[in-house]
Amino acid sequence: MQIGVPKEIKSNENRVALAPSGVEALITAGHSVLVETGAGSGSGFSDAQYSAVGARISPDAAHVWAQAELIVKVKEPLRAEWPRIRPGQLLFTYFHFAADRELTQAHLDSGASCIAYETVQTPSGELPLLTPMSEVAGRMAVQEGAKYLEKLYGGRGMLLGGVAGVAPANVLILGGGVVGINAARIAAGMGARVTILDVSPERLRYLGDVLPANVQTIFSTRYALLEQLPGADLVIGGVLIPGALAPKLIHHADLKLMQTGAVIVDVAVDQGGCVASTHPTTHENPIYVVDGVIHYAVANMPGGVPHTATQALTNATLPYVMQLANKGWKHALKDNPALLKGLNITQGKITHHAVAKAFSMHYSPPEEFL
Repeated sequence: MQIGVPKEIKSNENRVALAPSGVEALITAGHSVLVETGAGSGSGFSDAQYSAVGARISPDAAHVWAQAELIVKVKEPLRAEWPRIRPGQLLFTYFHFAADRELTQAHLDSGASCIAYETVQTPSGELPLLTPMSEVAGRMAVQEGAKYLEKLYGGRGMLLGGVAGVAPANVLILGGGVVGINAARIAAGMGARVTILDVSPERLRYLGDVLPANVQTIFSTRYALLEQLPGADLVIGGVLIPGALAPKLIHHADLKLMQTGAVIVDVAVDQGGCVASTHPTTHENPIYVVDGVIHYAVANMPGGVPHTATQALTNATLPYVMQLANKGWKHALKDNPALLKGLNITQGKITHHAVAKAFSMHYSPPEEFL
């Protein structure tokens, strides 16, 4: 199969879909890989490294899109890329369709088949292609939150872990999933007082067993959230419903309960955010202030640490890319229920319940197209 790896064009998105190690594995398996020149430079991978493992280097994106049967990306195609998508082409990337009707319609109109990393789901409920980037984002959320708590950036002027004789900061984490547990580990390790809210008693028991003593877990209710907000110095939103819009847990009016200079890092922003006052920001302009509360809502957080993130992403996606390339997407989806859940759009139809529900559009079972 002819596989294309275009350079990401989203603002400050320095990741690339496949590290040279992944390209080499695909070529060894008999496939052809076309990499746009400079695609890996932001992650520290040169064209020469890709050439050395057998990739063909394309001078421009248009050539990659025109030649490839399977396009492998990191982020959703942007408006400038939409005209390059052709009917019958297979796209494999993070899409987050439920948060963007225009993006969804453009891909319905394209006639392409779209498999979303974020909805590939194993029978056990694991999201194997979302997990590595959620790990990165959860850890980064604490780094960024700690930075913006500094007075220089308008924060409360607090050191996350405090010092001898001075209390540490209070970190409130919404959601105890992959983002939440990784954020909690880093925040706790820095010495903060950490509280995690989640709706699963079973998950809360697990978190209580594996996290240190400076992390407390509380069953998530509206009452519990409002009780915690006034004392929170840093709030990290890590709520996820696979493929669907994130629930708005913090309302606009709730910001008035928070302290001036407190920070919110909404990691759920890719799926619309779990804070009503958040909207996507970029690495160039990552923050804004609402009612005295600093909001950080960069929609591609792992793009800030691309060397780490690209390798983690390749490790996760490569087995699935290999299945798609070896078998063709229809046979691969028949053989792998996890991949089947990743199919969001094909032949102008929505094939994922949550995406269809987000826009009150017709849902077509993916099995109909196999």
